[in-house]
Amino acid sequence: MRSMNPPDIGPRLQAYRKAQGLTLAALAAKSGISRSMLSEIERGSANPTYGTLWLLTRALGVDFNALLAGAREAPEDRIDVQPENLTPTIRSADGSCTLQILSPVTMVSLVEWYLLTFEPGGSLVSAPHGAGTTEHLHCTDGKIVVRSAGAEMVLRAGETARYAADVPHALVSADGKAAKAFLVVASGDVGRRRA
Repeated sequence: MRSMNPPDIGPRLQAYRKAQGLTLAALAAKSGISRSMLSEIERGSANPTYGTLWLLTRALGVDFNALLAGAREAPEDRIDVQPENLTPTIRSADGSCTLQILSPVTMVSLVEWYLLTFEPGGSLVSAPHGAGTTEHLHCTDGKIVVRSAGAEMVLRAGETARYAADVPHALVSADGKAAKAFLVVASGDVGRRRA
């Protein structure tokens, strides 16, 4: 997972922690991040990963985007831009697929969207997500084999596949070549809220 180095993130985290009256030990217990690591992050001597920051924002009840932007709430009359160097990026378990997280943290429980980049022969293998979850994959470059439960098909550039993601599923770049795609993951709650 790529580490992030947003400016002044340590002092911001420290301010949130102190505003809630939490000690380093208490935040460590709530977040699962060691007390020594928290201290290093707050002093600016450690470069936290996206996963570490995610755990800390959840433990503090702080909006992830607000933490990075340095504001508690963004005004509604402006356009927020997330620079490329602050776009959270993770890799598949085998390192052959890169996922850039484009969705705001506030929507994670309902909808997430990603830019996927597959190395030649790269794959993204997923365990079942929550009940009713669906994925919507739009291939922009190359070809991608889509597998969901027992079904399988090849998706070409310009095509979109929609499939169940509450079952084992996988995406694999086809023909041993690189591929790119946009992926939207919709939780089962999205469908229930419409009904």
